[in-house]
Amino acid sequence: MALLYRADIQPTKLELIDSWLPTRSWYQGPAEPGVRRVTACRFDDPDGEVGVETILVQAGDGPVLHVPLTYRGAPLAGGEPWLVGTTEHSVLGKRWVYDATGDPVYLQALATAILTGGGEAEEFLEVDGRQERRAPAMSLRGTGAPDTAVPVVGPIDRTTDGDPTRIVTGAVELTVHRVLGSATGGGLLLTGVWDGGTPTTLAEAVLR
Repeated sequence: MALLYRADIQPTKLELIDSWLPTRSWYQGPAEPGVRRVTACRFDDPDGEVGVETILVQAGDGPVLHVPLTYRGAPLAGGEPWLVGTTEHSVLGKRWVYDATGDPVYLQALATAILTGGGEAEEFLEVDGRQERRAPAMSLRGTGAPDTAVPVVGPIDRTTDGDPTRIVTGAVELTVHRVLGSATGGGLLLTGVWDGGTPTTLAEAVLR
């Protein structure tokens, strides 16, 4: 499950994304993006320490862009190349926000969802000391089989920052599509559906 809070966040996630996107080689859109949120959902961190969110955004009339993020209460060791920025959360305090393709918690969650046919986490909102379930705005689904043994993804061996972004570890190679709408992956996939649309390929996984 993913536990969320009613909170003030400064700067906001969209503001962080807005300043970070133009530094990416795969970004398509205006020089000052002014991104809007298209949809989002969460993955679960079994240890409950790291927030893991899949966010889709759009800049102007450009394509929908896939920006997975992780949120941590302390810096990720070795994570400087993937740091999007820091933010102040009125409940959780200072948070370090990372491009999730460099965060091992996201990579494990992504591999697990793809390989086992899994999906997004259940979302609960903390309201006056109680937890209220809310429906995620986007539904994720992997094309693997539920009984698949998922290896420990482990540290990153190498990564290619582009569209797609490729992350190679000792156990699995993951591909994260950034500019959505044209990917036609032939392996095990993660797809997303929102607003009653058709499934869109977000990522792929291949065991090594």
